[in-house]
Amino acid sequence: MPQAIIIGAGPAGLTAAYELLKQTDIHPIVLEQEDFVGGIARTMVHNGCHIDVGGHRFFSKAPRVMALWKELLPVQGAPSLDDRLLHRDCELAQGGPDPEQTDRVMLLRTRLSRIRYLHHFFAYPVSLSGETIQNLGLARLFKVGISYLHACIRPREEKSLEDFMVNRFGEELYRMFFRDYTHKVWGRYPDAIDADWGSQRIKGVSIRKALANLFSSKKTSEKETSFIDRFLYPKYGPGQLWQTMREEVEQMGGEVRLKSRVVRLLGTGKKLTGVVIETPDGEVTLKADYVFSSMPIAELADKLPDGALSNKAKTTAERLPYRDFITVGILADKLSLTNETNQPTLGNIPPDCWIYVQEPDIRMGRLQIFNNWSPYLVPDPAHQVWLGLEYFCSKGDALWQMRDEDFIAMAIEELTKMGIIQKEHVKDAVRYRIEKAYPAYFDAYESFPTVRAELDRIANLYCIGRNGQHRYNNMDHSMMTAFEAVRNIKEHLPDKENVWNVNTDKDYQETQQRKDDQRK
Repeated sequence: MPQAIIIGAGPAGLTAAYELLKQTDIHPIVLEQEDFVGGIARTMVHNGCHIDVGGHRFFSKAPRVMALWKELLPVQGAPSLDDRLLHRDCELAQGGPDPEQTDRVMLLRTRLSRIRYLHHFFAYPVSLSGETIQNLGLARLFKVGISYLHACIRPREEKSLEDFMVNRFGEELYRMFFRDYTHKVWGRYPDAIDADWGSQRIKGVSIRKALANLFSSKKTSEKETSFIDRFLYPKYGPGQLWQTMREEVEQMGGEVRLKSRVVRLLGTGKKLTGVVIETPDGEVTLKADYVFSSMPIAELADKLPDGALSNKAKTTAERLPYRDFITVGILADKLSLTNETNQPTLGNIPPDCWIYVQEPDIRMGRLQIFNNWSPYLVPDPAHQVWLGLEYFCSKGDALWQMRDEDFIAMAIEELTKMGIIQKEHVKDAVRYRIEKAYPAYFDAYESFPTVRAELDRIANLYCIGRNGQHRYNNMDHSMMTAFEAVRNIKEHLPDKENVWNVNTDKDYQETQQRKDDQRK
């Protein structure tokens, strides 16, 4: 029986194994160096509180992805805990499971994300709502209008992300909402980042679109929907889905081996034949007819057989940049910030899933309110608030090296400064570091096509997923790279262009038939 070695048990790797078992006679072995599955889409648990690292919405423009998610975790057919307690109306799937009676269930959640700037809330993405106009004031609004007209009359050549943003928002709004926040996230100002990033992530958003939507009678589902206001979410966070997929893979005869670190790949620059792994019981060599890699490109390059890559390609791979990530979980019995919307919540907390923090004197990049993702992420959602504070950094920098207790103290101080909590209401806290969370589009990335071309010459190697392709993919994109790679094997397609073309259509839209999907 032919055998596929799949490196990494994240969304891409597990999906590849699942699809191989469904569609081929190939035996998949998934190798994961950690003792958990899901990669950066895992769920971590601290004293009964569940942490979703970064926040993972389950919504996709790809029907195949949506169908697979709902195959693994059916959509709720009865209200969740918070909906019951608040007597909220909610969409339900006919015949779907009751989240109060079973764990294997997808919740249907309402998304609200806002920007915190000048101690006010602004709509996310930026829109010309009455709230935005009021918060900016007439003077700022006038400057925004003038700068946007200037950008329309004299658009920039789009050589950088700054050019891309200024052309769509004008320089004034760019400096308010994008310049410093981009630096916070990436450690670089937009003038040092490739315009490609904007093409992937925010092409569909602009003042022109905001004005059109302001005066449009179209429903949300007909607008730009990378910021969709409804989404599916596993009862216990994203890691629950990937653990479920792991169980399905193993039930179908596949293998998922944890604590199995790849030492080296065997073969030539044209074809791989095996992999040597380090396990708790020592080194093991496995045969490989196919290899799927979702490990960071630099690590892959280092483990390939001698001569598989040129020195130039290896050097480029080693220098590909990443942005790392720190998250702090804060458990409080009360927030100072209250709900000022018409959306009811337990404890009258703000209904936001994400709050993008653009206050210039705050290091935090984004704030999650886990209660609003799922009431089951916190032991007592009626009397406790579980927050996730997100900080972007680079491994080895000052933020990364801070002691946990000092970092947590800083995080609490920032929440207090923003008027979100009072220190005495904090009951528990934890800090986690996440390496290589975001592949970056600057420095050596410019030479990445050379690396890709040489990797593609290895006939039975398929690079999939976020880190496997050094591309800022979401979960659905990562799964789609696995779909395409399996299709190539099944149909004997030598060209891997389709695998790499996922998430390169320059239009990050999720225009799926949302209501139909939710009711299936």
